[in-house]
Amino acid sequence: MGLFMDKKVLRRVFSLLMALWLAWGAIPQPATALTEEQKLVSEVWRIVNRNYLDETFNHQNWASVRQKALEKPLKSQEAAYAAIQNMLKSLDDPFTRFLDPEQYRSLQVNTSGELTGVGLQIALDSQTGKLEVVAPIAGSPADKAGIRPRDRILKIEGVSTENLTLDEAAAKMRGPIGSLVTLLIEREGVDEQEFRVVRDRIALNPVISELRVTPQGTPLGYLRLNQFNANASMELAHAINSLEKKGAAAYILDLRNNPGGLLQAGIEIARLWLDSGTIVYTVNRQGIQGSFEAFGPALTSDPLVILVNQGTASASEILAGALQDNGRAQLVGETTFGKGLIQSLFELSDGSGLAVTIAKYETPQHRDINKLGIKPDKIIPQDVITREQIGTEADQQYQAAVEILTKNQVVVGMGNRA
Repeated sequence: MGLFMDKKVLRRVFSLLMALWLAWGAIPQPATALTEEQKLVSEVWRIVNRNYLDETFNHQNWASVRQKALEKPLKSQEAAYAAIQNMLKSLDDPFTRFLDPEQYRSLQVNTSGELTGVGLQIALDSQTGKLEVVAPIAGSPADKAGIRPRDRILKIEGVSTENLTLDEAAAKMRGPIGSLVTLLIEREGVDEQEFRVVRDRIALNPVISELRVTPQGTPLGYLRLNQFNANASMELAHAINSLEKKGAAAYILDLRNNPGGLLQAGIEIARLWLDSGTIVYTVNRQGIQGSFEAFGPALTSDPLVILVNQGTASASEILAGALQDNGRAQLVGETTFGKGLIQSLFELSDGSGLAVTIAKYETPQHRDINKLGIKPDKIIPQDVITREQIGTEADQQYQAAVEILTKNQVVVGMGNRA
């Protein structure tokens, strides 16, 4: 009997201990506080998680990427930055990238209209991962040295670009006015070539305009737009108004080797040419996010031809696609670069920055630009010409545009006489 009572007591004691143990497990335990470095990594992860265009995050479990990034102790700011870069690398998107505080400040300055360096717009080739020239800025040291769109930069000052981010490569090419930078360039069908480029101040004068007369006597407004900075729309509007007063009856808008810039500038410039119509759609991971419309009146209804080539990228492609799809312009030249992704810039808690691909562009007829580019109405290959030969008899694409506009003027003239 005594033995039976002992067992009963033991059961009760054991039950009580189990209840206490389970109750203790239910009480929230104090979580291990995240370090400042871990907080920064988590901050980046959350921004990408909320905003990134590809909801599959390059077909991977994005939560496990965060877990892996925080597994190892991050003992310094540099270690946190490296963890962030590795995390973003898994997305396989060169445009979603981390910017340290210096790079972030530099990127903010670059849209203001003046740079110091060699004057190259660069990108990472999505197929090969190589650093590629989108276009040299008109009149820049790189342009004068003969560097061309689609050239691949293999080395900067003897350092391989294979493992450099876009911002690291750009930082290596920037420097004091008058200093020299050596670039090893690979070009299709040509041996590797070394270019020695002297850095200089690069004035980003976005518009060149001139009234010309075709051989048939048509007054022609020639406009060359070099990039889409904050001044581009206003400068182009002034140029069009001036050419209208001088009697221009047709226009050529030269977007060759224009690497883009501010989206808003591209939209505003499209509105200068359109009375109405959609300019561009933006599409995020939920679908069509919004559209930008023209609301007129256009500054001119005269015939327009746009010149494009492989160096025509980003905002240039939006403008060209908008005017082509709306039947406002014919495109002449070569298929464009194919950069149709939208990045948003986020400032992080320590003064660094994060560029995230949040959406893509579609033309008014819902054509996807990214990696595909825009095909001209008339494809005209172009032999290599100097900047001085642009818009001359040596410029085959320009001559093709003049021919189209001249025929158009004849048809219009016959229609008026009838």
